[in-house]
Amino acid sequence: MAVFYDLRLVSLAVLMLASQLDSASAAVRLFGLHAKDLTGDVLLNKPDPYVKVWCGSIFGGQTEYIKDNRNPTWTAEFNFPNCKSGETLKMEVWDQDMNFDDPLGTCGREVQYGSFTITCYLKKGTMFYSYEAK
Repeated sequence: MAVFYDLRLVSLAVLMLASQLDSASAAVRLFGLHAKDLTGDVLLNKPDPYVKVWCGSIFGGQTEYIKDNRNPTWTAEFNFPNCKSGETLKMEVWDQDMNFDDPLGTCGREVQYGSFTITCYLKKGTMFYSYEAK
């Protein structure tokens, strides 16, 4: 009988630890990415912009590139089911070129629970996005 009692206590302890680990994770959805006044590698050229996305060290993917557009709107959404509160949600905006893609700027924000719309001032333009963390 004592063995079953000890087993129940161990099971309870494991469940409590698991619930603590789970509360540190957030389901993050990133959406509504768009930019304004982006400039390419030569000021007269319109950029072919795209965005790469991370949550912490996890690469979430990238948007499609949009040809010759200073004010792009990307349709891609990114989901990070195990992103932790306090990790950095990072976006890099790039200009696709024939030889080497050019960076247009980086945007980072610490993940917090809730819904947010963010304005990010880049090296070469402004980017906007929304995210939800539950």
